[in-house]
Amino acid sequence: MAFVTRHFIRSMASSSTASAKKIVVKHVTVIGGGLMGSGIAQVAAATGHTVVLVDQTENILAKSKKGIEESLRRVAKKKFAEDLKAGDEFMAKTLSNISTSTDAASVVHSVDLVVEAIVEKLEVKNELFKRLDKFAAEHTIFASNTSSLQITSLANATTRQDRFAGLHFFNPVPIMKLVEVIKTPMTSQKTFESLMDFSKTLGKQPISCKDTPGFIVNHLLLPYLMEAIRLYERGHASKEDIDTGMKLGAGYPMGPFELLDFVGLDTVKFIINEWHEMDPQNPSFQLSESLNKLVAENKLGRKTGEGFYKYK
Repeated sequence: MAFVTRHFIRSMASSSTASAKKIVVKHVTVIGGGLMGSGIAQVAAATGHTVVLVDQTENILAKSKKGIEESLRRVAKKKFAEDLKAGDEFMAKTLSNISTSTDAASVVHSVDLVVEAIVEKLEVKNELFKRLDKFAAEHTIFASNTSSLQITSLANATTRQDRFAGLHFFNPVPIMKLVEVIKTPMTSQKTFESLMDFSKTLGKQPISCKDTPGFIVNHLLLPYLMEAIRLYERGHASKEDIDTGMKLGAGYPMGPFELLDFVGLDTVKFIINEWHEMDPQNPSFQLSESLNKLVAENKLGRKTGEGFYKYK
């Protein structure tokens, strides 16, 4: 009996140790075939992961695959400038690692990681995670690429709060080296370490942050952009001089108004509205009349041909 008891204890300890091991992410499902989702799928596939890219229609997915091919062609041309054959092989191998689907529930049953990169609406994301939670494997980690929503609120839509975290990439994903790994109070250390390791295998530099609005980069960046708008609204300086000042004086590659137009004024407005609602007394989160006016006129920046500046 003593032997059985000792054997049982050793078995339980071994099982507990195994369950505490990090997940080595090999199979990834990316939900959302837009710029961010396609970029995440591309870098994961290029580093040897098998990827399923999911979106609502085959037409969207066809455009996503085309965009990935064009991006890979640019990467191959630069990376394999002296060996065109190696570049072609790199492209073929990467593309072979990517498949597509319009049925998210059917492709998450055996993956290690699900990365969500869909519209920035809490209720839509929560509905997705709640549904996928029923189909995903026990070990599967869920991660959101949200840049503005609270990760804890998303995790609470599932029964795997310990296997849920933020994984915030930056646009364009194939070029930008940074990934923010956001740990909620419920995220396990195993999940956190698995995502840090995964980010490194993608050739990215992961940094860690708690679940605070905007995490690190956007928490600092958005107030800076909004203060630039307020400086302009007060008539203290022109848009052009503010941009020139930050480029030549602070060494920034883009001025704040150039960056606002590049990011999309609707995106900036959405984020600052969310933060203002969460903390209306915070002076950094105050709204802007000129930003609201431009968005109402559908002048959203580069993507519509006009924002704070006009584009051809």
